[in-house]
Amino acid sequence: MNRKNRTVQSKIYEIIRENIINGKYESGTKLIETKLAEEFGVSRTPVREAVQRLKQEGLIKKNVVYKPTESDLRHLFQMRILIECYAAQMAANYMVDTDIENLQHCIDIARKGDSKEIVKANKKFHDIIVRESRNPIMIDTVQKMESIIYLFSRAVVFNKRPFLIDEHQQIKQAIAERNSEKASDLMRLHLEADLEFSLDIV
Repeated sequence: MNRKNRTVQSKIYEIIRENIINGKYESGTKLIETKLAEEFGVSRTPVREAVQRLKQEGLIKKNVVYKPTESDLRHLFQMRILIECYAAQMAANYMVDTDIENLQHCIDIARKGDSKEIVKANKKFHDIIVRESRNPIMIDTVQKMESIIYLFSRAVVFNKRPFLIDEHQQIKQAIAERNSEKASDLMRLHLEADLEFSLDIV
């Protein structure tokens, strides 16, 4: 693929991905490559390649925008709980003060921001903690799930799950107090609450 084709493919990928994440292409929507190519004014090739990338990310399955089953959701959150509870425990033991301040900054943005800002702050909050796992396999696993996690995070925020930001504050406080057991327990309760809320809205 030459440089120009790579640029077109990347642009189409970003547009389709954003349309999925922002809800323009809803879960269960069938994406027809010929129609997308016509919509974007390109050939089918960059569309096909963009769709293939999104399939690898799990956002598209059999050319249909991913619509999770209850089982899919539970499996996703089981993995998140295993990784992020461990990461929260490690964060309480080893996180430097600058990153603890960054967690608080995410919380402050989320308390005052609009929904889009809250989603971004929520993602950054969890990303900072996941890094503290200091385990490249765990970090890579979360990154591979990133797009799907972002979908659920967006749904949780836009549907105004109660106590979401308060729970972040409690997790941050446990990390700042170097209470690893409490940080891990609070992260588990936080993600379990996200799961139950997500099950009610999908």
